[in-house]
Amino acid sequence: EATPATIGSLTLRDVRRYYRKTFRPDLTTIVVIGKITPRRARAVVDRYFGSWKAHGPRPNTWLPPVPPNRPSTTRVPDAGRIQDQVTLAETLGLTRTNPDYYALQLGNHVLGGGFYATRLYRDLRQERGLVYYVSSNFEINRTRGVYVVSYGCDPRNAARARAIVVRDLKQMQTTPVGAAELHRAKALALREIPLSEASIDDIGAGLLARAVDKLPLDEPTRAARRYLHLSAARIRAAYARWLRPGDLVQVTRGPPPR
Repeated sequence: EATPATIGSLTLRDVRRYYRKTFRPDLTTIVVIGKITPRRARAVVDRYFGSWKAHGPRPNTWLPPVPPNRPSTTRVPDAGRIQDQVTLAETLGLTRTNPDYYALQLGNHVLGGGFYATRLYRDLRQERGLVYYVSSNFEINRTRGVYVVSYGCDPRNAARARAIVVRDLKQMQTTPVGAAELHRAKALALREIPLSEASIDDIGAGLLARAVDKLPLDEPTRAARRYLHLSAARIRAAYARWLRPGDLVQVTRGPPPR
């Protein structure tokens, strides 16, 4: 794992050595989008990249799995801010190919990933006015997973907001979401799929991401089917299995204490 000391000791020679070792054609995916035949696309790619050769053994560039983190709290003083920016995060034991990925994502549309329609927005902003914004998301790839909750608030409200985040997380683990919330979460998740491919750049980025994670290229269609058939019980079970509300790491960036 990288540390401030190891990052600070890196030299330009280290960077160049890493570049020569890892920037290579057998670790590269090229996506071509547009009104073009596969034959023409291959010809253009070969023209510009055909002479690019890999040298030496193929390296493994994926970071290894990490153990569950322990809880901690860090404050980063920033005299230029008047409010706190709080990040709560923890490592997860699942990877992108775990079937629970979809249950966690759908549950996040209930808890914090759907903005105005979520429990965290309602509990923290709408009803109590503790935060200016709040969001949550899962960052999960082939070897690692992280859960993140972020919110902005007055410094005096940071602890109260965290307590409500933890409470709502625990509720996701013990009580199945209601039928109306589940229906709304599914509607949001399904509508996000076509919106995620609303431009040529979005289509290309999606294909590239699926190639990197070794997922089927029609993954969005498969995900839609999974979302449609997920139950509230499956969501509750996934949150109980993977989330650890007591192990959240807190990093707060805000004005220095007076």
